[in-house]
Amino acid sequence: MEKTLHEMWRKAAYGEQGTGDKKHWAVYMPLEQKIYEDMLASKQCRLTGALTDLAKQYNMKPEYVCGFLDGIKEAVNEELEPETVNEDYIVDISFEPERLFKKMVEYKAKHLYTLPQWDAYFDKETQDRMIDEQKSSGTYVRGEKPGRNDPCPCGSGKKYKKCCGALAG
Repeated sequence: MEKTLHEMWRKAAYGEQGTGDKKHWAVYMPLEQKIYEDMLASKQCRLTGALTDLAKQYNMKPEYVCGFLDGIKEAVNEELEPETVNEDYIVDISFEPERLFKKMVEYKAKHLYTLPQWDAYFDKETQDRMIDEQKSSGTYVRGEKPGRNDPCPCGSGKKYKKCCGALAG
């Protein structure tokens, strides 16, 4: 049975053991970046076209376009299932700039969220604020641990050492 574009993408990107292939990513990332540069520069917040045409336009293999779609699927407005994409697929996706920017920060794609094309959407101060917001959104800040004889923070009225502290010990 012939592999799907998504299966070919996953194998090329992550190999048989699920580990990244540095050579693959060194080739793919500049191609991916070019798509983002064009999308952002157009100010249309949209990417449309036949998958094979986009592959030719960006000098990519069709499975790389599928990989691009897999990477952007959580930031687009449309339901997108890269597993079902084939060479006849018509790409028609749109995005909200702030949502896409924050996803790039979440994925630690600094090469993408620092593109100069973002300056047409957000000033430097706004970009810095969104970066800080996104980075801190996943940070868990633990409160000060209660002392042994302090009231238990669960609200039982017991001392911490006789309640939740006993469970932790």
